[in-house]
Amino acid sequence: MIYGAHVVLYSADAEADRAFFRDVLEYPSVDAGHNWLIFALPPAELAVHQTESDGGHELFLMCDDVEAFVEQMAQRGVACADLSTERWGSLTRLTLPSGGTLGVYQPSHPSPLTGG
Repeated sequence: MIYGAHVVLYSADAEADRAFFRDVLEYPSVDAGHNWLIFALPPAELAVHQTESDGGHELFLMCDDVEAFVEQMAQRGVACADLSTERWGSLTRLTLPSGGTLGVYQPSHPSPLTGG
């Protein structure tokens, strides 16, 4: 029955962040009316982590070459944080036009998207 997931990002400047996803990341979108863009996302994974209280959620984009991604963003005028190596992959963060941050990583963990 379920065929996808709808992710919501809350933003202090939604119009600028929508333009970022449209123009910089070049995600395809549809206009649901009144410039309310809904973007197609690549396939996704879901991980459930233990915590003391419910409520917090995070969104990370995954890529196959995070160094190439950082270089591509630099060419588009978008600064990324220095790469860090975590036990689950190589991670950078970029700042959205609204000031929010978005993690982008190259996974080193098994993935159901790639067959393990």
